Amino acid sequence: MHRRSFLALTATGLVAGAALPAVAGGHGRLGTFTGAARYGISGTAEVAGNQVNLLDDFRFGNAPDPKVALGRDGYDPNTLMGLLKNKNGASSYAIPAGIDPSRYNEVWIWCERFNVPLGVARLN
Repeated sequence: MHRRSFLALTATGLVAGAALPAVAGGHGRLGTFTGAARYGISGTAEVAGNQVNLLDDFRFGNAPDPKVALGRDGYDPNTLMGLLKNKNGASSYAIPAGIDPSRYNEVWIWCERFNVPLGVARLN
């Protein structure tokens, strides 16, 4: 590819998207969080490759011990990826080894301490 062609593609955004970090979205299956209003969860989750991304619009109010996990029509404790890193904005979580993300259709924010759901994003 010639430099001029590359610059033209970059200017139109056809190449620039490939260089964006995964937390920018647009690379995987997306879902919008729903949950109990008292926890204040909203925003978008994405599963891209072996990673879960909470996108820039993610918001979390307050609850103890919030952790990120996957589910298939319900929470799966074998998929826990750790504590929520940020209450607001983008963050990424590695899916545990041996877990096939294509088998799951939800991203969960789960309170492990009290074993209750805080929010779920059903993936497209």
